[in-house]
Amino acid sequence: MSDTTSDPDLRLVAGFWQVVAVHGWHGLTMRRVAAASGLTLSELRGRCPTPLDLLRLHGRVMDRAVLEGTVAAQGGLDGGQARDRIFDVLMRRIDAMQPHRAGIIRLLEDLRRDPLLALLLLWELPRSMAWMLEAAEVGTAGLQGLLRVNGITGVWLMTVRAWMRDETADLGPTMAALDRALDRAEQVARSFRLDREEPATEP
Repeated sequence: MSDTTSDPDLRLVAGFWQVVAVHGWHGLTMRRVAAASGLTLSELRGRCPTPLDLLRLHGRVMDRAVLEGTVAAQGGLDGGQARDRIFDVLMRRIDAMQPHRAGIIRLLEDLRRDPLLALLLLWELPRSMAWMLEAAEVGTAGLQGLLRVNGITGVWLMTVRAWMRDETADLGPTMAALDRALDRAEQVARSFRLDREEPATEP
């Protein structure tokens, strides 16, 4: 990924989370975000007109961080199991979130008092999770793909809940929670016959 100082998107995301960490979601102003990210208000307006657009930008930046670090054609006999690839992808997403940990946790705490925002974010999340499955070379097409996306969304939410409480350097508790969540997801997948290897569609 590009250097934070030269990439406006990365600067915006970093500035956004700095503001949220200090002021919370309800103390967020576009003026504060512009100042924290080193952009003018006009530049911020052109890129992210609303606070919700800043959250969407964060999602795209996290997607990009994972996808840029993904080596293609890891599936098949030499690429390990789909479970292992999903584990790797989701932990890399956690790693990408680590620099913004304080702001993200502050937002997640604020969501308890803002159910409408929580619902909006829950609506947006599967889009990113579909890309995580694509990075893991797991198919997302059709009804089975939709069920897989819903499944990985649940796995991600359980993992983030553990990450919020995890202050260890090696993120061992987060990895353990992800492993347990994948265990549960595999049990459900077997019951719906979603556990068969089905690689992402080739272009």
